[in-house]
Amino acid sequence: MDPARVRTLIIVPAWNESRNVGNTVREILHILPGVDIVVVDDGSTDDTARVAADAGARVLSLPFNMGVGGAMRTGFTYAQRHGYQQAIQVDADGQHDPKDIVRVLEGLESADISIGARFADTGDYEVRGPRRWAMRFLASVLSNVAGTRLTDVTSGFRAANARAIDQYVRYYPAEYLGDTVDSLVNAVHSGLTVKQIPVSMRPRQHGNPSQNPVGAAIYLLRSTFALALALMRGRRKQEEASA
Repeated sequence: MDPARVRTLIIVPAWNESRNVGNTVREILHILPGVDIVVVDDGSTDDTARVAADAGARVLSLPFNMGVGGAMRTGFTYAQRHGYQQAIQVDADGQHDPKDIVRVLEGLESADISIGARFADTGDYEVRGPRRWAMRFLASVLSNVAGTRLTDVTSGFRAANARAIDQYVRYYPAEYLGDTVDSLVNAVHSGLTVKQIPVSMRPRQHGNPSQNPVGAAIYLLRSTFALALALMRGRRKQEEASA
């Protein structure tokens, strides 16, 4: 779906991203002139809000840090209240290439949720060790849940049509991995369809991602726990619907 033809909102969750968010907003506007961008300032203690506004985005400032899930639910609520037909998350750190936005949005022509997927035969983004094992495990399980091949269910580069926006406003958890794994399981169990679009990822413009052996091992354990909770919630939702 072309952003020029369909009312589209770019949602950029940002927490202490003053060194990155300005470049991200300007790059999106360069690729898609005139597109509506809302930066959800997630309780930042730096100049994220000012930098984002100066770059041309509308800014929604949260009073304290709620995590990506809380920030995105705020963005989806804004999209619903202002009548946007589709919305797409683009991270503030510059890792999501704005040139891929239109391609990910085009996935909504045949699905309710379109995921910009790493590890789908495009680009050279690579993750090793326990973190990679966890990602493969999550992708395998959620592929079965969604009934389609998914390789990157923790990607935040994802688009939603009006049906998915409404679903996310009703349920978009803020806890760890809730914004990706749990929200996806719940959406599928609510009858929404999913597809993935291969994309390339870029390094952060500034700052360092938190990846080390200990962190990777913890990620493996926490992601497995998060998936188990999401599946239990989904099963309970189906049982309540059929009761």
